[in-house]
Amino acid sequence: MGKRLCCYSLPFCQWTATPMKNNEKGFTYPLTLCLLILFLLFFSGRVEQLLSGRKMAQETKIIQLEEYYFLSSVKKVEVIFQKSGTLPIKGTFKFGKGTMDYQSETPIGYSQKVNFTLQLNIGKVTANGRGYFDTRTKRLTKWLEFK
Repeated sequence: MGKRLCCYSLPFCQWTATPMKNNEKGFTYPLTLCLLILFLLFFSGRVEQLLSGRKMAQETKIIQLEEYYFLSSVKKVEVIFQKSGTLPIKGTFKFGKGTMDYQSETPIGYSQKVNFTLQLNIGKVTANGRGYFDTRTKRLTKWLEFK
């Protein structure tokens, strides 16, 4: 029981009856622990960076989707306005990932205000926008967007 077993592939290893000559006296454990802590700190920082990047990508996707739906809706309203000469009081456009409701107000002078409300199915996002249309040119002149 007092003998130690060493690997036979190395030429200097053999059966010995004496304890190890180079005893580390507990040096390996703290070194391994420090390396493990350094690795975990680095890894946790990278995980946090990955998660924040994913959140940023998702928010960017939602913002771009909102902008696209607002632009599409404004173009559709312009086409309706140019074809019929007047805007309907209320209307709804259905998109793949949400719906856009609009409500027009009575024209004041040469300007008509139209309120847009976007409701996305992704995360139940709601965004509002307001467009001012020129009744002479039947085009959008001013756009305001608010959450």
